[in-house]
Amino acid sequence: MSRSSPPVPELPVALEETVKDFVTSLELERGRSPKTVEAYGSDLNQAAVFMSQRGRKSWRQVKRDDAAAWAQSLSDHGLASSSAARKLSALRMLARHLVHEGERPDDFTELVTGPKLRRKLPETLTEEEVSRILAAPTAGDAFGLRDRAILELFYSSGLRVSELCDLTLQRVDLERDFVRVIGKGSKERVVPLGEQASAALQSYLDSGRPHFVKPKTGSAFFLSKRGSAISRKMVWVLVKDYTRRAGVTKPVKPHLLRHSFATHLLSGGADLRAIQEMLGHADIGTTQIYTAVEQKRLLDHHAKFHPRKLRDSAN
Repeated sequence: MSRSSPPVPELPVALEETVKDFVTSLELERGRSPKTVEAYGSDLNQAAVFMSQRGRKSWRQVKRDDAAAWAQSLSDHGLASSSAARKLSALRMLARHLVHEGERPDDFTELVTGPKLRRKLPETLTEEEVSRILAAPTAGDAFGLRDRAILELFYSSGLRVSELCDLTLQRVDLERDFVRVIGKGSKERVVPLGEQASAALQSYLDSGRPHFVKPKTGSAFFLSKRGSAISRKMVWVLVKDYTRRAGVTKPVKPHLLRHSFATHLLSGGADLRAIQEMLGHADIGTTQIYTAVEQKRLLDHHAKFHPRKLRDSAN
């Protein structure tokens, strides 16, 4: 006999409708992805249930103590700090939205503290490891040309995997060596191409892509064998496969090539603001994580190679 799921508490209409209106505005006005909108809706409905249990029938009645109690309840239930911080962030966004729309005179999440997060430094590849991965597609057929172009583009321009998969012919300018990318929030940015990446893209365009084209093929730049835009899952598989062929033992995902792109630019002397623009980060604080990566690399090199350290180790 199957066990039935526990009933979902019925929410006061005012609480529920406000959440619906807010997540709709996220999608329509701010261009957030459906997946992001769904996550915000789920988090805020959870908060709405909590507020309802405290006797609040609308978001106008919610007080700072309610928000603080909800934040504390997340920790009490053993939720990971990152997940609790995400849920509280969603509530903050809703509170600010209500103030902006004139629904409330104050932000009820102000001064509410969330869990302290230890920001994990992103893993990176060495330049030698990247070179080995980029050289791994050795086949001269259409698949080899496509895969080499994909890997070169990742490392040359620091694209997200979704941005690479969504790239179209119209957004690639090989005469001026740049691509126009539609990033998060439907924001467009222009990203330069390196010489080798540009050459790999041209070879794929001339001798690779035509072999994938089918009668219903659209303008997607990178194609699957079925003639449709290559999927994110397939790109992940390709990156993993070529990493194995290159003999690199680190668990490499497409995003690791993006991290390596940013870290290697910074170590080469690139300006942090320029890297921010190329990566499509809305906040410079997100890009600053790479300065910590570079500092750690320098400290590791100092500890490993400084003569005083070597002598101390020998004693």
